[in-house]
Amino acid sequence: MPLQDHMQIISVDDHLIEHPRVFSDRLPKKFLQEGPRIVEDEQGCHVWHMEDKVFPYIGLNAVAGKSPEQFGLEPLRFEDMIPGCYDPAARVKDMDLDGVQAACCFPSFPGFGGRVFLRANDKDLGLACIKAWNDFNIDEWCATAPDRYVPLSILPLWDVDLAAAELRRVAAKGSRTVSFPDSPVPLGLPSFHSDHWGPLWDAFEETGIPVSLHFGSGSFVPGFSASAAALAPNASGKEYQSVSARYDPAAKGPKDEAPTAASFAVYATNLMWTTVDLALSGQLQKHPGLKFMLAEGGIGWLPYISERVDNVWQQHRHYQAIDFDTRPSDLIRKHFWGCYISDEFGLKNRHEIGVDRICVEVDYPHSDSMWPNSRKIIAESLLQVPDDEAHRIVELNARDVFNFPRV
Repeated sequence: MPLQDHMQIISVDDHLIEHPRVFSDRLPKKFLQEGPRIVEDEQGCHVWHMEDKVFPYIGLNAVAGKSPEQFGLEPLRFEDMIPGCYDPAARVKDMDLDGVQAACCFPSFPGFGGRVFLRANDKDLGLACIKAWNDFNIDEWCATAPDRYVPLSILPLWDVDLAAAELRRVAAKGSRTVSFPDSPVPLGLPSFHSDHWGPLWDAFEETGIPVSLHFGSGSFVPGFSASAAALAPNASGKEYQSVSARYDPAAKGPKDEAPTAASFAVYATNLMWTTVDLALSGQLQKHPGLKFMLAEGGIGWLPYISERVDNVWQQHRHYQAIDFDTRPSDLIRKHFWGCYISDEFGLKNRHEIGVDRICVEVDYPHSDSMWPNSRKIIAESLLQVPDDEAHRIVELNARDVFNFPRV
């Protein structure tokens, strides 16, 4: 049976490709020379420049409308993308074609959690870029169709008080969620176990805004081969190049690296680490109103990791600084929402996860996207799911956690 007509699909993880005017139209003049700008490189590709750094586009970020045989990791020009990648009005038309009512769109150039601006040499420029991106997302992208876009923001992570202030500012403007690193540690920031983030967690509770933790937003790529340099700086993998370089026959570097697909296959493990980290951090007891969305992490692993962390807690809480009374699985069930693109195993085990804790993703315009067949494919995946549960999964859970009512 297809999804009932009254069930509107809300994708909690789509992406937008920033046009350079996002920043050129919004940054103070003093920042324009060093701020984000698109430059055509010697190969004729459009690449981002900011300060003294260069950020190439990666082709898999904008493959909507292409078949897998046409996928690649090469940088792109804007004219190589369909307009829905970077134009909000064109995106609405693509959503109509796809049978998707609303979408929450993560950044591309800034990094999912804004890590590009965290690494700015000039932190005043970094803050100006964050405010420019947030204002663009709320005032232009989402304002194009307020019932079709869920406003998302990023924060100045280098200063927790600045971050809390920006959270309150964007909340007042209508932001419904914030993208935060799935782990702050690889970015050189205090871990989830630290009270450092307390003022920010207070602001999240005060505003009621959920924290969206997108896999990879902490800059760590899973997979032992791909992450050798991060795990062991002296390992031979320290010469590891970007995923685009391995598809360039002229690229210099090691030839024994695992294919990028090996990392793709285990992306969700980032959020397994994140969930356990937070469940054992002690911060959820101090901040009982926190809500976490696990973006692009799948759901099938949630019952397993809940059982595993409970077993570890049962055996090892007596001699460590771990909450003696609160079972980690109860914290996971209370504070986390799982988000999936395709996860047959997870749907079969939805009652172990909690039907009210599952949301769907479309991932437009990335390579996991089902566009333009999302409604059809999602409906087929829910054939054995009762209508009331399907409605929660495709729409109502997202509306609840984002506080995004029907207009």
